[in-house]
Amino acid sequence: MTLLDAEDVTRKLPEGPVLVQGATLSVSGGEFVAITGPSGSGKSSLLYLLGLLDRPSVGRVRLEGRDTTGLSGDALAALRLARLGFVFQFHFLLPEFSALDNVLIPIRRRGVLDERTARARGMELLGMLGLADAAAKLPEQLSGGMRQRVAIARALANDPALLLADEPTGNLDTKNAAAVFDIFAELARSGERAVITVTHDAELAGRATRRIHLVDGRIVSDEGQGAG
Repeated sequence: MTLLDAEDVTRKLPEGPVLVQGATLSVSGGEFVAITGPSGSGKSSLLYLLGLLDRPSVGRVRLEGRDTTGLSGDALAALRLARLGFVFQFHFLLPEFSALDNVLIPIRRRGVLDERTARARGMELLGMLGLADAAAKLPEQLSGGMRQRVAIARALANDPALLLADEPTGNLDTKNAAAVFDIFAELARSGERAVITVTHDAELAGRATRRIHLVDGRIVSDEGQGAG
């Protein structure tokens, strides 16, 4: 099942450089996609376009068949909340909230589940990521790897079709970085969702089922398309 379609997507800053040039790709459920390329090649810019965090200057992005081109800012925000999950290099956990309450933030924002069901969902995700015993702990009481796993649980809170990650292992040691990529691979393996991650680490990118390489804002290679 195709989850995401980008058609001739270009992003140019006003009076500035072209960040992404003519990117066309489709991503299906079950794919674990790594976006690679040298510094300044447009990796994060492409991810933000695919994740509806930014709008293309030219081209269109379809999410689950829905053309997002003409959607308002509020409609895009609602769509991101319901169908997309994001993980970044820094975990962005609220320091005064427990691990569980951090995971519950997007669930409460969406407002679909009652509190009891929401907390059960949060605990299920923390347990899936080996963090059941850390639910009541504050971020400062957790290791870097644990904090990033909480961030992954939060990204999965509303059961997104697509998980997008921007250098999610940049602040982690080798062991924890590999663990995060193992989690991503397992999440994609079910076939119901896809994972797209930006990484500068060639070894970690090799764990993905598909590798898209950018140079100067253009896709120059796309290896493993359709794997999953």
